[in-house]
Amino acid sequence: MLHPPIVHFAMVLPLVALVFSLIYLVKRDTLMSKISSRMTLIAALAMAAAWYSGNQAGPEIYNFLSAEGKEELMEHKALGLYLAIAMGIIAVIKMVGCYMKKFIIEALAVVLLLGATVVTFAQGKDGGEIVYNHGMPFKAYVIEDKLKDAVAEAEDLEEDEEKVELYEDTIDEIGMFSEKVDKVLGNESAEDEEEEDEE
Repeated sequence: MLHPPIVHFAMVLPLVALVFSLIYLVKRDTLMSKISSRMTLIAALAMAAAWYSGNQAGPEIYNFLSAEGKEELMEHKALGLYLAIAMGIIAVIKMVGCYMKKFIIEALAVVLLLGATVVTFAQGKDGGEIVYNHGMPFKAYVIEDKLKDAVAEAEDLEEDEEKVELYEDTIDEIGMFSEKVDKVLGNESAEDEEEEDEE
């Protein structure tokens, strides 16, 4: 899943662009105007990439979320699109101001960039909540349900060997489910962590 690594760039680059833009507002230097304008454009491209990758990842993670998580995911997707559009507009305003050498236009872009950066961090927090507050508990509930079903089935069995086999099958099923969820959520499986520790 490409969204987790890409989204880090989408969060950091607007902040970097904002820092260069604030330096420009203080120094009013032509070079700093060009640097901050290009950084704003790069941040806008990163935001568009984050929205696109999130749009691709959304359907993969959707079924592994709670009902509240699914609703929050749809809101997260919509805000991501608005942020991508807003950053594109801000980049255009900043580039126009730089090209025309109009301080007031660039200052407007910087104010808008400040607002977009704050919303971006709120969006990042929301994305984390979707995975860790809605995705992980759902995984735990599914595992709990599978174990309860196994216990109920085991009560109907007479042979201890059959019960052991049922529990082993359930554990294997839980393991496969857990690996699938970890892969979708971009988490390392326990086996991968063990292999890294051995190296």
